Amino acid sequence: MKIDETNKAIIKQLRDGRKPFSAIADEMAVTENTVRSRVNKLIEEQVLEITGLVDPSAIPGHQVCFMGVKLKTMDLSTKAQEITALKGVISVSVVTGRYDLLVQVLLDHDEDYSLLDFFTKELIEVDEIANVETFVVYQAYNLRVPYVL
Repeated sequence: MKIDETNKAIIKQLRDGRKPFSAIADEMAVTENTVRSRVNKLIEEQVLEITGLVDPSAIPGHQVCFMGVKLKTMDLSTKAQEITALKGVISVSVVTGRYDLLVQVLLDHDEDYSLLDFFTKELIEVDEIANVETFVVYQAYNLRVPYVL
């Protein structure tokens, strides 16, 4: 799918996912139908997803951590997909550098889902992990995540 300047402008307008298509159309000087059809096409093509995001620090007991994962295999996509399916995982990216994957996880200490729980109940199920380095977020600025727990 071609992402032209109009599509980019619509996506920028949707930073507030509740913004009416009519307001976006007025600001962009296009028809509401144009906005609606383009948004629907972007969603259909999996370019855009309109979703609610939360500030994890505003929810008691919740915390985000990042993990650098080094694998024993070069089957990076398969391992990334396996990890994506684990409880609490927000995202997994194949990256360059000393790690193969960068994993973002949402934890909930109030519901007994700690970093230790993630390791011992979830990540242990994934074979061929050589090592993991964890980066716990103590304070974040403008961090918003989907609520995946």
